[in-house]
Amino acid sequence: MPKIVDHDRYRKELLKGCLDLFAARGYGSITMRQIAKGLGVSTGTLYHYFPSKESIFIQLVQELCEQDIYNFLAQAPEVDDLEGRLQAIMDFVLQHRQYYHQQLLLWMDFSQQTRPNPDSDIQALREVWQRTRELLAGYLQLSKPELVDFVMVFIDGLVLQYIYDHGCDVAITETPSFEQQSQLMIQMVMHHEQNCS
Repeated sequence: MPKIVDHDRYRKELLKGCLDLFAARGYGSITMRQIAKGLGVSTGTLYHYFPSKESIFIQLVQELCEQDIYNFLAQAPEVDDLEGRLQAIMDFVLQHRQYYHQQLLLWMDFSQQTRPNPDSDIQALREVWQRTRELLAGYLQLSKPELVDFVMVFIDGLVLQYIYDHGCDVAITETPSFEQQSQLMIQMVMHHEQNCS
């Protein structure tokens, strides 16, 4: 009897292994052959599931973002107030900041490497941003959509600050902590929401 393969599940398993490969080598430095070798599959098998390295990366980003949203919503506390919902998001980001640090570096590397062809699959990345935005908007229940964008951009900025702080040989003592900056953002959003309602 022939072996039945769940192709979607196998594709997701391959993608999961790709995150560490991209993180270790960088998007621009790794080839399809090296990815296949790192995953322990033939190049033909890899091409069967993914037509290109760019396709692997785009699907990986989509998968990671869906997983992040699912993980957050699964553990997010049900709170009635905006401050508690914002705090839950910031606690989640703080708990996973090393992971988001790795993701942000990969996104920047991908963006730099695909710059000559900026429309390649950038639409897929826009859709990931939009999906994340919609789900956060539903959770936060803010009156203005631009406040959701502000929260997302603020989180990216915090992750970038984390990269700066951990890339230095000397500790930057005058930089406010992640927690302090999170509290400042929460108070800004709360103030804006209260004054615009």
